[in-house]
Amino acid sequence: MDKLQALEERIAHLQRMVEDLSDVVARQDATLRAMSRRVGLLMERDAERELAEGQVPLAEQRPPHW
Repeated sequence: MDKLQALEERIAHLQRMVEDLSDVVARQDATLRAMSRRVGLLMERDAERELAEGQVPLAEQRPPHW
């Protein structure tokens, strides 16, 4: 019976770890989505600024080795 109880305790511990890790991954996903959205907005804003200054946006410039 002690072995069964030890296994149940171990399974409970592992289940808790999986739930905790799932929460961490969910928070990281939300953070990455928000950061990606912000980077996209910043890139758009910078491209608009470059166009307003008469420059070709960096994203559309050819690399110097071309």
